[in-house]
Amino acid sequence: MALLVYSAAWCRDCREAKRFLAAHSIPYTEIDIETTPGAADEVLANVGKCAIPQFVLDGRWIQPYKPGQGFLYNEMAALFGVVAK
Repeated sequence: MALLVYSAAWCRDCREAKRFLAAHSIPYTEIDIETTPGAADEVLANVGKCAIPQFVLDGRWIQPYKPGQGFLYNEMAALFGVVAK
């Protein structure tokens, strides 16, 4: 399983997504859209908007949160086969 996480240091939802991954020992590679050239364009090209965090799991783009609702704990737990904490 290869997981990329598109994020930014200032993003509260990104920090929550990374806490979830850390709590479940799910390895990932972080791509900071502020410091990685072309990363924001990559998000825009694949998602249609600059919305972070974004997970790319084995090539599939996944938005792990809903605006106004926050991180989707149950959905992400099911996706990764872990128990939501």
